[in-house]
Amino acid sequence: MDHTIIPSAHPDPWLDMLRPYVAGTARALAAAGYRVEGSWLDPRDPRDATIALAADGGQPTALVWDEETGWRRGVFLDGEQGRRTRLAHLEYLGGKLLPEPSAVPYLGVRGSRTVRFRHHRDVRDGLDDFLGGLAVTARG
Repeated sequence: MDHTIIPSAHPDPWLDMLRPYVAGTARALAAAGYRVEGSWLDPRDPRDATIALAADGGQPTALVWDEETGWRRGVFLDGEQGRRTRLAHLEYLGGKLLPEPSAVPYLGVRGSRTVRFRHHRDVRDGLDDFLGGLAVTARG
């Protein structure tokens, strides 16, 4: 599998906690037949990450996850590591805040309206503990 689809380590450990989850999701998308161009971890407040997909005869698209609203997809306009991704024609995907990576390729559309699962300042709600556990599992 092409390792360029996996996000690079982020120098901020709090942002880097997302890397195992985003890497697993990028791998799941590729395994499901999506052409993943790359992925990266974006700025904080809220933390988010992008998985860029190849354009198949149309415009390039991307999936973006953030710690408040979960996954959304849309037409990729702009973004890179360190700069928040901008999408057009947003569609929020169904499921929960952190669906299993293997489920993400099959999530249906929840709608174009934002649904907030949490606030990024809720540091004691268990999200960071869960992400920290993923990092330990990925290294182990």
